[in-house]
Amino acid sequence: MGRLSYRTSYSQNVLRHSIEVSCLTGLLAEQLNLDATLARRCGFLHDIGKAADHEMEGGHPTVGAELLKRYGERAEVVHAAQGHHDDIRVDYIYTVLVAAADAISAARPGARRESLERYVKRLEDLEALACGFPGVEQAFAVQAGREIRVVVNPRQVNDREAARMCRDIAKAIEDALTYPGEIKVNVLRETRHTEMAR
Repeated sequence: MGRLSYRTSYSQNVLRHSIEVSCLTGLLAEQLNLDATLARRCGFLHDIGKAADHEMEGGHPTVGAELLKRYGERAEVVHAAQGHHDDIRVDYIYTVLVAAADAISAARPGARRESLERYVKRLEDLEALACGFPGVEQAFAVQAGREIRVVVNPRQVNDREAARMCRDIAKAIEDALTYPGEIKVNVLRETRHTEMAR
């Protein structure tokens, strides 16, 4: 946990954020007559993967879940670390509480000093980079820039080219942009045929 003291996410100190999420998760659990101690532990350890995501493969939720499993944490704690960004199906109520507390901590005034202009520019840069590839019709940065969905023209890009484009876009993002964590790239190629029966 000490490593998190030297890590920031959107200018927010990750250790302080983890402590805040722990307190908030405990308060929410108390309101629902759940185990507040377990809830606080889930909240405190939810971002532990950020201490090792540069050493291990995967994003911080996956890395954190692996670390917590390795050290024998309860299933609720492991699941909260893995699912606090809604990447998996929720099996425990504590995961929902951690996700809510995480959002509260990140959204409170002063928590993240990144200006709205910088945030919007980062999303625009991400979308512009993807739109620069031939055959791309639209690109949408979603989940606060943690994911980009790229829609290609099915007449210009075949399935094999779409798979290659997905890898190329991910590589271009790594080379050209600065961002916290990881960004999921989805390339969508769809052909639709519509007729009207009258």
